[in-house]
Amino acid sequence: MYDADAIVVGGGHNGLICAAYLAQAGVSTVLIEARDSVGGCASTVSDLGARFNICACDHSLIRAMPLINELDLSSHGLEYLEPEATYVNTFHDNLGSWVFYNNPDQTLEGLAITHPTEVKNYKRYLEDAMPVAKLAIEIAQSGASVLDFVQVARRQRMEGVTKLLRWSKASAMDVFGNYFDDWRLYMPGISTGPTVWGAPAEAPGTGLAATVYATRHLIASGRPRRGSGSLPDAILNSYLKSGGKVRLNSVVEKLIIQQSQVQAVQLQDGSILEAPTIIAACDPHNVLVNWIDEAPIKAKALISRWRKEPAPEGYESKLDGIIKDLPTYKFMSEFSGSFDHTDLSQSTVIVSPSPEKLKEAHVLKNQGDISDQPTMLASFPSALDPEMRADNGFHTFGLEVLFTPYSIRGGWTQSKQPETWLKIWGELMEGDIRSEITKWRSMTPDVYERDFYMPKGHSPGYAASPLSTLIGKSPEISRYKTPINGLFLTGAGTFPGAGVFGAPGTNTAKTVLKSLNRTSDATT
Repeated sequence: MYDADAIVVGGGHNGLICAAYLAQAGVSTVLIEARDSVGGCASTVSDLGARFNICACDHSLIRAMPLINELDLSSHGLEYLEPEATYVNTFHDNLGSWVFYNNPDQTLEGLAITHPTEVKNYKRYLEDAMPVAKLAIEIAQSGASVLDFVQVARRQRMEGVTKLLRWSKASAMDVFGNYFDDWRLYMPGISTGPTVWGAPAEAPGTGLAATVYATRHLIASGRPRRGSGSLPDAILNSYLKSGGKVRLNSVVEKLIIQQSQVQAVQLQDGSILEAPTIIAACDPHNVLVNWIDEAPIKAKALISRWRKEPAPEGYESKLDGIIKDLPTYKFMSEFSGSFDHTDLSQSTVIVSPSPEKLKEAHVLKNQGDISDQPTMLASFPSALDPEMRADNGFHTFGLEVLFTPYSIRGGWTQSKQPETWLKIWGELMEGDIRSEITKWRSMTPDVYERDFYMPKGHSPGYAASPLSTLIGKSPEISRYKTPINGLFLTGAGTFPGAGVFGAPGTNTAKTVLKSLNRTSDATT
């Protein structure tokens, strides 16, 4: 007798979403999580007398997904707060900073002050990018089959289709370069696109990253009250209300497969949980290479292809800490009198290198070294949400740093790099920020591996082009279904990729329910 109709392995937000939809449709579901709590990299954790988000706290794309209403997340505690300005874009030389608002008119008004010669270029960019961004969002929501694409394109009257396909083949640098004369206008888009993905901005296939500004004008970024973890907590509550079950502190050792049909998961403690449907919300490389002892005949080619790929390594780090008071960035003097109506302390500050320094950073990463001008994303969560203040009433900060390779020269144990990042960040401030920081911690790739069961500290991401996705290339990650009967994949490594989006979990749930001939009102 099976332990459940379906087992979902991995309690990140996509695994939770998939499990919640299955349970809502009446599928008896067990969620297995290696850690002692769910949420993965979308979690908020307690440490040093404060609460910190594991990764970036800005949520955008998920707010366009119907899952918030379909899973009734508001009634389970999810509430979004919105900063007055989404981002302040700045640079290591403290020159050319500019402010990005959700409202495009406000952004243009700000550019008229900081970059007047780029206003016309930004308008031209929006005219072309807005239809592409709308279409890309709808495709991600639809599940990305050719049929769905055609239906979406018809609704859009084909507007943006040609550019979407053309941009998807190009590089982000090429697309941005067609619109902006000043690299300070496009490098923040590179920083939150290809750089986060680990890809060079010149790489073909990264062009859709150029829709980033248009997308964030279409969908307002927000932060869940009480931290990013309020999102997975709300999904968990929705899942439990539908009868779902959770098993924590359970690390999967391998999958048990018989005659091309998945049968069970075996945990590291030797216990076995059986189900005819298993959804892995984990790194696809780890699942397909390390969890399968002997591949069934019809899956041998798939497994062989994945085994030929080297295990990817993580390259992101994050510092969290407590600071006595909010510091003043040096760019504030450049903004004097121009943005006084906006509380910029609420914004995420994107610190971008020049294009030349970013190229150097990619080379250094591959050598196990770190640039002296890394890409940084900094925020003070407590400036927007008082509930994110430390227990002693002080403010909290988060600082993400790229690229910080897992295989750093000399290893992470004795590395002084985290201190260096604080110094680099502090040089962008007035005064001595280091003396204001009372406590801090570092999350480097080795820590993500140890504490979050991410092999080599790697956070997976879907990297296939839109065209290959539409035709169903690599269906295990573009269509979520493997050649092994009953085995499905979801999570950041599947379409449409990483970030707090929720589309992979939603789309996988639809695929699983279809295979089970089950439906729910929410997914039809």
